[in-house]
Amino acid sequence: MSCTAAWRTCVRHGALSTAMHAHYRAFSTATRRHTVMHAWVIDKYGDNSVLRFTKNASFPIIDYPNEVIVKVHAAGLNPIDINMRGGYGAATLKMKRDPLNIKRTDSEFPLILGRDVSGVIMECGLDVSYFKPGDEVWAAVPPWKQGSLAEFVVLSANEVSHKPKSLSHVEAACMPYVASTAWSVLVNTGGLNKDNCAKKRILILGGSGGVGTFAIQLLKSWGAHVTVTCSQNAEHLVRGIGADDVVDYTARPVEKTLKSLENFDLILDSIGGETESWALSLLKPWCGAKYVTLVTPFLRNTDQLGLADGMMRSGVTIATKALKHLTKGVHYRWGFFAPSGSALDEICELVDAGKIRPVLQEQFAFPRVPRAFQKVEGGHARGKTVVTVARVQGE
Repeated sequence: MSCTAAWRTCVRHGALSTAMHAHYRAFSTATRRHTVMHAWVIDKYGDNSVLRFTKNASFPIIDYPNEVIVKVHAAGLNPIDINMRGGYGAATLKMKRDPLNIKRTDSEFPLILGRDVSGVIMECGLDVSYFKPGDEVWAAVPPWKQGSLAEFVVLSANEVSHKPKSLSHVEAACMPYVASTAWSVLVNTGGLNKDNCAKKRILILGGSGGVGTFAIQLLKSWGAHVTVTCSQNAEHLVRGIGADDVVDYTARPVEKTLKSLENFDLILDSIGGETESWALSLLKPWCGAKYVTLVTPFLRNTDQLGLADGMMRSGVTIATKALKHLTKGVHYRWGFFAPSGSALDEICELVDAGKIRPVLQEQFAFPRVPRAFQKVEGGHARGKTVVTVARVQGE
């Protein structure tokens, strides 16, 4: 962690002087009170027809002293928004929103989607000392919270980071969710960092998606050798952001090509399915090598079986697979998104240093949110889809 990032972490956890804390407490209340806002919501789960624009969405409020309200300038869409629109993960996310079950059954509705946000701090809670109104920020909105397809969103200050100065709001909205996911998988689960990554061989299965394109750039900034699988028409994209070797999965069975290469220290799998049956054989045995997949049955199990039975089945599944592969000298792991403002702080430095750049494919105006969803749902993206919510001069 850099000195700047370490300082930011100290501030996030209240390690600055009480005098500085007191200085920012003056911003803990807003002079102007809103009651409603514009937003795209869903009132039930389903296809694109359930999206509804409203001018009367409830304005977010600060419930805890460590929260901030952000005025949304741009919102990024991800495949998880399509899945959530259809009800994916509803049981688990409902429990996360209301762990004591004190609200009515359909308390998540009207639900606002959108997991990426870039905007400006409007209001800070009493305990927030790292931000002040007017700060330009970016964040990944956790799936259990109301999303960014609205004029305003409320977040924990620990989930927010100052936006890279080199990026516009539209460009910044390309990154937070995929960046946070990749960071969680590679750093928290995979154990990689800038100090131990040099010359390690990393394989990314499905490298042209949002997580893949970010992971390529992060790993290359840390000195790793990165091999990527993708279709032929995405080869130019992944090579342009640093991939060393590119394997076209449409040309012939991809596992045959990969087995002819030197084994890997870590595999990041964003495809899932049958890849598990052969991918782990590509790892270096008895060297601490890890296979981390983003395609897990956890939410599907809880949706189908309920929380208790679903979590039990998931636990048995991961334990069985981990033990099976451990006897072969490799580690099997599941990877998940984890919100982290401090991770975004470090990513911000890499972006402003020119080591990571956004991959933007298409931009939509706020009234065209349903078209943006159709674009993401069509698949085969070669970059992020971003919705402009508040227009900024020069963007």
